[in-house]
Amino acid sequence: MAYPKGLIAGGPHRALAAVFAFLLFLAAPQPAEAQDFSFSSIAIEGNARVESATIVALADLPRGQPVSAAEVAEAQSAVQASGFFQTVEFVPQGSRLLIRVVERPTINRINVEGNRAIDDEVLLGLLSSQPRRFYSPQAAEADAIAIQSAYAEAGRFAASVRPAIIRRANNRVDLVFEVTEGRVIEIERVGFVGNRAYSDRRLRRVVESKQAGALRTLIRRDTFVAGRIDVDRQLLRDFYTSRGYADFQVVDVTSEFSRERGATFVTFTISEGQRFRFGEITASTDLPEVDTAKFSRAIRLRPGRVYSPVAVDNEIARLERLALREGLDFVRVDPVIGRNPRDGTLDVEFRIVRGPRIFVQRIDIEGNETTLDRVIRRQFDTVEGDPFNPRAIRESADRIRALGFFETVDVSSRPGSAEDQTIVDVDVVEQPTGTLSFGASYSSDTGPGFIAGFSESNFLGRGQALSADVSIGTGDQNTQVTFTEPFFLDRNLSVSFSVFYRTTDFDDQSYTTTELGFRTSATFPITEATRLTLSYLLAQDQLSGTSPATSAIILAEDRDVITSEIGYQFSFDSRRIGLDPDRFYRVSFGQDVAGLGGEAQYIRTEVTGVAERQVFQGDVTLRARGQAGAVFSFGDYVTRANDRYFNNSRKIRGFSPRGIGPRDFEADDEDALGGNYEAFASLEAEFPLGLPEEYGISGGLFADFGSVWGLDETCVGCVTPVDDGFELRSAVGVAVLWDTPIGPLRFNFAVPLNEVDGDETRNFNFDIQARF
Repeated sequence: MAYPKGLIAGGPHRALAAVFAFLLFLAAPQPAEAQDFSFSSIAIEGNARVESATIVALADLPRGQPVSAAEVAEAQSAVQASGFFQTVEFVPQGSRLLIRVVERPTINRINVEGNRAIDDEVLLGLLSSQPRRFYSPQAAEADAIAIQSAYAEAGRFAASVRPAIIRRANNRVDLVFEVTEGRVIEIERVGFVGNRAYSDRRLRRVVESKQAGALRTLIRRDTFVAGRIDVDRQLLRDFYTSRGYADFQVVDVTSEFSRERGATFVTFTISEGQRFRFGEITASTDLPEVDTAKFSRAIRLRPGRVYSPVAVDNEIARLERLALREGLDFVRVDPVIGRNPRDGTLDVEFRIVRGPRIFVQRIDIEGNETTLDRVIRRQFDTVEGDPFNPRAIRESADRIRALGFFETVDVSSRPGSAEDQTIVDVDVVEQPTGTLSFGASYSSDTGPGFIAGFSESNFLGRGQALSADVSIGTGDQNTQVTFTEPFFLDRNLSVSFSVFYRTTDFDDQSYTTTELGFRTSATFPITEATRLTLSYLLAQDQLSGTSPATSAIILAEDRDVITSEIGYQFSFDSRRIGLDPDRFYRVSFGQDVAGLGGEAQYIRTEVTGVAERQVFQGDVTLRARGQAGAVFSFGDYVTRANDRYFNNSRKIRGFSPRGIGPRDFEADDEDALGGNYEAFASLEAEFPLGLPEEYGISGGLFADFGSVWGLDETCVGCVTPVDDGFELRSAVGVAVLWDTPIGPLRFNFAVPLNEVDGDETRNFNFDIQARF
């Protein structure tokens, strides 16, 4: 056989290459024309629950018009994306389109199995899958992740969730989430690195994350929650910066899981920096219309005080309010901080500058389904048309959060309809504001008691407060209903009305006191730290149940008396202005005058005070408190036991209730008569006992001093008048304080130092109150 000469000239390799190229040419796809369809009818197969018209609408293909293959594919994807079908097939049959579908099963019911730590109701509320809807594997997987996240929030990071289906008749399925909870991941220890000014013990009281201890079954904050770490960061920063550590930083937070212990070790690495005090405080401006001297005189910050951002913000707010009163619009105050590291001071210059000329166009409020708009709007000092002040808006947002009506509050601004207009948006998420509580109490003074109460802090969404409380003890009953309008006449004026009924049975003294009445009061601020309360009381009180063994002085008081009383109280609390978070003091002074109607005629004057300071890196709290009172009768009125003062364990420990003061020794019961005057003082120190702070147990030392004295009537048919002179009593002791999960518990062990014949002493007392 003869071959062409050219074919064999290149040898076998060239021949194979030529054959391979020829085969590739045959196999290469040839260009084809795009296929178009035109459907005059659409048929549906396989649907049982989904209407054919719904499927045709989802496909959205025109009838009798050309459509490309790409448009047909898009229509098929749209039907598939509806989530109604497991499979969707488009089959063109000439001018007829057949859509063949297989529907997803319908969820018959949903169950959660294996869960004990979290109730079904809570977990089912997290699911997007619902009964009588189509089952979606993707949605079921997302729901499993949501359940797992809920367990992680509860500290169970090892929890696993697996969705499963049980097929039923008629293309229905039961959706089951199988939960393996795993154990709780607790915090074995919370530690700090880099802290010198404050001890680990003190800082553990600042953060929300708590160490696990013996009460881990009751204390739930010992579970590790990753999201809580961010809150702890901010709490630490607020704690340090408010105490002068302007450069404080949380450098790092590490959480190490120990498989051997099944717990987490959380360590905060911090940099405290230098502690600063205020240096030179000045005000300056380049605006000719501003009187700098007037603004300088208005500054209340003084050099030498511990630096605090809160104090600077309060000063800025005060100066900006002064600018508004002076008619200076669009003026803002910018603080300029100058550092003096050598002497540890920060100079603050308050610069009064011209701000941008922007007005508030409107304030939009969303999310308040129950709370009325005006309840939120009255927290704004700014109204529509006012100059826009970002600082004032932030302060208003803080006041809205402080109401306690909302879970979240988001206040932001956006451009308005013109360049010089801005819109303030307020977006809130409401939370429950009503509580129903039951509780029990025990006190060495009054014995066991039962407590029931209802309170609503946002009554009918109007921002008003309504409460009702009932307490029943061994010898007393107290019922009170109170209504409070915090913004009476849309002003910063709190008005309250209360109706009360009280009975006290003094078994050891054979008489009972009863009081029925109402009280109304109005409270308003005078300055940032001071409040003035005006009040009126109308009550009928009765002293009854006496016996021949009762003191003749008390027998003479056995009658009904109507009291019409007007009064005022002035109070100062340094915590309202944040002078120093490590110390505070509070003072109140008030007077009540009875005699504007009714039988009672007296003037009552009372003063109370308390001062507290934390020392030794905040581990020890020193406290001093005192109170004094005097009631002066006038006219023919003689004070009764209902009007006079008596001792109790909150005034001076080491003595029984009614255990000191004037006493009628000629009476069979040697009744305590009380006194027209009282004066008490106490010095206390609270300190750690070396136990883990999450136990809430601390110790204390105290020294109490005081007396009750003075009577209008010292003798009624007596042989020897009652001695009503001043006699100082005192006692010292130790205390154990336990902040238990069910309520605070305090044990006092006291030894009287000064006592008078007839005094009744008590070396031990304790009390506890728990609400559920």
